[in-house]
Amino acid sequence: MGKKVIAPIDPQYGHLQPQAPDVEKLVLGELMIDKDAFSMVSDILKEESFYEPRHQKIFAAIRNLCLKDNPVDIITVTEQLNSEGTLDEVGGPTYVLELSSRVVSSAHVTYHANILAHKSLARQLIQYASNIERKAFDATVDVNELMQEAEGSLFEISQKNLKKDYTVIGPVVKQAYELLQKASQNTSGMTGVPSGFKQLDELTSGWQKSDLIIIAGRPAMGKTSFALSIAKNVAVDYNIPVAFFSLEMNSVQLVNRLLSNTCYIEGKKIQNGQLTRDDWERFDKNLMKLQEAPIYLDDTAGMSIFELSTKARRMVRENNIQLLMIDYLQLMNASGSRFSNRQEEVSTISRSLKILAKDLDIPIIALSQLNRSVDTRQGPEGKRPQLSDLRESGAIEQDADMVLFVHRPEYYGIKEDDKGNPMIGMGQILVAKHRKGAIGDITLKFSSNFTRFENPDEGAFTGGGFSGGSVIESRINDDAPFDYPPADAYDVFDN
Repeated sequence: MGKKVIAPIDPQYGHLQPQAPDVEKLVLGELMIDKDAFSMVSDILKEESFYEPRHQKIFAAIRNLCLKDNPVDIITVTEQLNSEGTLDEVGGPTYVLELSSRVVSSAHVTYHANILAHKSLARQLIQYASNIERKAFDATVDVNELMQEAEGSLFEISQKNLKKDYTVIGPVVKQAYELLQKASQNTSGMTGVPSGFKQLDELTSGWQKSDLIIIAGRPAMGKTSFALSIAKNVAVDYNIPVAFFSLEMNSVQLVNRLLSNTCYIEGKKIQNGQLTRDDWERFDKNLMKLQEAPIYLDDTAGMSIFELSTKARRMVRENNIQLLMIDYLQLMNASGSRFSNRQEEVSTISRSLKILAKDLDIPIIALSQLNRSVDTRQGPEGKRPQLSDLRESGAIEQDADMVLFVHRPEYYGIKEDDKGNPMIGMGQILVAKHRKGAIGDITLKFSSNFTRFENPDEGAFTGGGFSGGSVIESRINDDAPFDYPPADAYDVFDN
């Protein structure tokens, strides 16, 4: 009886690395006696899942055979290793024969593969912790950068080891049917989080769960004003929790703009405090509504996508956030990874936001800049943004479920649209991409003094009072063709 070989202690860590060499031999043997075994573990195991280098090489040979749809047995694996020049390194034909002779069935191959996957994950976490510990002792390393790197590396390990099984269609059909029944009870046809803009909600049926929505535009078009108007409508009018991540402005600046928006007080007056008696009355009347609104602000500058993901998950868990907004995408970074150019980094951020929206099962709205080509094009139509104008990355267009452009023809001296409708004091929301529905143009009122977008038929503040209804209440007209249900009717938003 042979003497049992004990694996040496790894000098780098001072402990025996998590491993299961006997299970590794079992798995390799199981893969060589059953042609269907590899398909059962292909999404569980990788080369690095095996601790012993020779076992990594044998698994690679088996994988290469399966990818070419070749048979897998002792002879073919031996020949494959020989052709790759690694047969002697793994112990020759004798060792390959020994592996296959150890097993008689592959019935437990998935169970054994999961053991190896867990050992591999433990090794990755040990390496991760050791690397962070070593850098933390280095006085030349910036701690804030190390925090972002640590978070990024851990997120990367999590994504690499995340595995989701397939789903039989039956339960999914039942779930879809239940959602359809629930949605049918809403006479408005709303199935998502309402924006508060009637024409836009008619087109989209609200912001849908797991969607990534991009709101883009050139500077001074009113992207942030539009986003804050949405946040105010959602949180104040419908009491739906909203998280707003601002990488450009601090929280006080954001609140000042929300106060201007909600109270119809010019932003300049909010800043210098020179409010009239009427201003103070509107301020007192609306302050409590904004103060009690479920809006959660984060103004961390230079935030990484990994840091945002961590905070967003906590917010959703603790505060039932149902809409997440980011201002704006290009100010984020993807620390913890190396990129050859900025376009590659923005692509990673965009893809991560889409994954986050799907994982959290809520809509995410991210603001984005456009490149300068819009300003250089000639003619009224040339000033309309296009999907190709999205700045720094075509991946943004690819990852987004919806792309909306904020466009103000008045800014370019255009006083009427192509149908003769006046564009003075108006803004257009151009729905350029809509994966789940139609595209089209929405015209809204834009009040730059109040950083506010509103429905065209809402009463406008004239300076001495309101005309056409009470804007202070900021409610949708009940007689409008698109009739909103009350806020408590939106049970469909509950997680």
